[in-house]
Amino acid sequence: MDLGLKDRVYVVTGATRGLGHATAQQLVAEGAKVVVTGRTATAAAAAAEALGENAHGVGADNADPATPQRLVDAARSRFGGFDGILISVGGPGAGPVATATDEAWRTAFDSVFLGALRLARTAAEHLPAGGVIGFVLSTSVRQPIPGLGVSNGLRPGLAMAAKTLADELGPRGIRVLGLLPGRIDTDRVRELDALAPDPATARDTAAAGIPLRRYGTPEEFGRTAAFLLSPAASYLTGLMLPVDGGATRSL
Repeated sequence: MDLGLKDRVYVVTGATRGLGHATAQQLVAEGAKVVVTGRTATAAAAAAEALGENAHGVGADNADPATPQRLVDAARSRFGGFDGILISVGGPGAGPVATATDEAWRTAFDSVFLGALRLARTAAEHLPAGGVIGFVLSTSVRQPIPGLGVSNGLRPGLAMAAKTLADELGPRGIRVLGLLPGRIDTDRVRELDALAPDPATARDTAAAGIPLRRYGTPEEFGRTAAFLLSPAASYLTGLMLPVDGGATRSL
C-alpha cells in the first residue's frame, strides 16, 4: 500500500535512537523528508547522516521554549514544508511516587508534559489541513507500570490533553493521536530491566506476560507510527493506540 508519504516533511523529536529513530527510518524509507532532533547537535547530525540525504539533524532540548519554532523553521528552510510532527521525549527516572522529590516532578513536567505541549501547540499554528501531530506516550496511559511513578503520573494527563487537542484541531483538518509503546526492545527498556536483581529473569517474566510472548522491535513500532502519520490514516484522530503485543488488558 502506498502510504502517500513521498516528499512530505516531518519533524521527529528524540530521534537519535530508539522509537524516534525507528520512526524516522521508516518515514524516510517511504519517501518522506525528516528533521530529526537530539539533545546535542553532534548526536542529531550523526542520526541524520545515517538516514541519508532526506534527513536533517538539529540539536534541541524539548524543555526549551524556543525549540518548537526552531524545528518548524528548520523543516521549512531545509525541505520547503511542514506536514507533521512526532513528539517523542525521554522518560522520567524510575522510582516510586512516595519518594519522588518536588524537583523530580518539576523536571519531568517541564520536559515530558509542558515541553511536549509546546511542540504540539506550535505545530498546530503552522500545520496545513491534512497535517498531523503524534505523541509517543506509554501503556501507562491505560495502566500503571511498576517502578515508574512519575511517568505514570504524567502520561495519562498528556494523553487527555492530546485527545482534547484532536477535538480542537479536527475542524481544521489536523489530526492528533498517540502511540502507547509497551515492552519494545530499546535502550530505555533494557535500562529498566537492568534495575532488577536478575535482569534476564525480569525480561523473561515480562515477556511471559505479553500474549505474543516477546518484546517488540523498534522497527515494528516505527512502521506503525509511519502509517499513523501518513495520509493513508487520514480518518484516524483522537486515538491512543497501544503498540504492545497485546499486553494492555483493557479495550
